[in-house]
Amino acid sequence: MAAKTIDTRILRKLAAGMALLPALCSTQAALAQADIHFSQFYESSILRNPAMTGVFSSDYKVGVFYRNQWASISHPYQTMLATGEGRVSVSPMSEDFFSFGVLAFTDKAGSIDYKINGIYPAINYNKSMNVEKNSYLSAGFTGGFIQYSFDPGKATFNNQFQGGRFDPRLPSMENIPNAQMSFWDLGAGVNYNSTTGPENNMSYVIGVSGYHFTQPKFSYYQVDGVTQNIRLNANAAAGFNVTEAVLMQIHGNVALQGTYKEVMAGGLISWTQFITEQKTFVLTAGAFYRLKDAVVPVIKVKYNSMALGLSYDVNTSNLKAASNMAGGLEITLFHTGDFTNKGLAKKMVCPKF
Repeated sequence: MAAKTIDTRILRKLAAGMALLPALCSTQAALAQADIHFSQFYESSILRNPAMTGVFSSDYKVGVFYRNQWASISHPYQTMLATGEGRVSVSPMSEDFFSFGVLAFTDKAGSIDYKINGIYPAINYNKSMNVEKNSYLSAGFTGGFIQYSFDPGKATFNNQFQGGRFDPRLPSMENIPNAQMSFWDLGAGVNYNSTTGPENNMSYVIGVSGYHFTQPKFSYYQVDGVTQNIRLNANAAAGFNVTEAVLMQIHGNVALQGTYKEVMAGGLISWTQFITEQKTFVLTAGAFYRLKDAVVPVIKVKYNSMALGLSYDVNTSNLKAASNMAGGLEITLFHTGDFTNKGLAKKMVCPKF
């Protein structure tokens, strides 16, 4: 694993698994650098760019993520996320839309159950720029609450080992800090989506965003700690039909946070079988590459409004010898639909993603 990618958050996860509480202090710098992330990044808009909230071809979308990583090395870290997004028309006479959403996640690893819990509501305004080309300029905001915690009852200390054996009855002789810390977060972004080509048959999206504008302080003690660095993010995607039944998608994402960075890009090919006018079956396959870290094959199956996605990180970094190239399994499940019972006009045909 590259030493300067955001995926180096495994270092602080492994430090948590060592169960020596002083390591919590020494790893706070790494703590303040790295956010959770997913290999199927194109499925999570609020943590990628709040201005992408609601930018899809249906009126609402709800889903869950599950990620299990580095199980072959130490205590694995497990990340679970639930999210929901929707959009409504500003008025019957307007082509503009309001989008809204919320996500919640939990991330756990290490022998002392090191956890990160967070919740992020988001709002997004989609301004119509060109009706014929389906062009929209969006500005979105999100404000979140994040909590870090660990279980001090599961920690072990040098003073509790005698003769090479651990005795939990022995005093640790350590000044154990607070077991949790929390802070408020703020993020914002802009996004532009439109179409191009002879018949506007190619959709594209491009945007930039930032998170942690509040720059909170990290410390388990009652002192000023390490400052959380602002994370900057750039997103881009394009989609076009090769044939009536075959769709090609290209996605890219760049995240910068302090001295850490993550660059990920790849493509997906979708084949659609039109069963009836109301029912469709879509099979999607592809692969992504996280720079200096992993190759990620992806497969996704969609039937009507339900979509199941599977991906696996094949580790290519310096950690591959220890991990046997095994990175992480990721599963997503999403449901999409329309507010047909409210009679909303389908004025915005969003990108083909």
